[in-house]
Amino acid sequence: MNNKTMLTNEGYERLQQELDELKKKHDQLIERIEEVAQPDEAGEDVLAVQLKEELEVINDKIDYLEESLAKVELINGRVGHDCIRVGSKVKIKISNTRELTFHIVSEFEADPSVNKISDQSPLGQALVGRKVHDEIEVVAPVGKLTYKIMAIA
Repeated sequence: MNNKTMLTNEGYERLQQELDELKKKHDQLIERIEEVAQPDEAGEDVLAVQLKEELEVINDKIDYLEESLAKVELINGRVGHDCIRVGSKVKIKISNTRELTFHIVSEFEADPSVNKISDQSPLGQALVGRKVHDEIEVVAPVGKLTYKIMAIA
């Protein structure tokens, strides 16, 4: 199994920006904790405890993003048109009625509102590896849908 995360340059830059913002927030939280963490006779300040909990969440997110970014393989310019893979733009006909174009991306870049679907989604998994003129069936909340691959870009 490939441990690489396939990303476009745009997706990589967005994840890197998110990581940078989390690191800034981390530093701000550390400063804030130092300001309020003056234990008194009753124990540590409630605000300090809340800030430390938030810091723990931020640290987990930072670790996750750093691990993910370490596994990135950029796909720009290396997407073929012979079969569908991460980075492919796919024109499909849904149940012989309407045509849509989807961009197959990693889970980090998925945004169904702009037809960017994850290769890990049910439709994405069904499409990856397929070729033009292939037909697939996918069970969706509305029932079973048939998709015909019209073009790969």
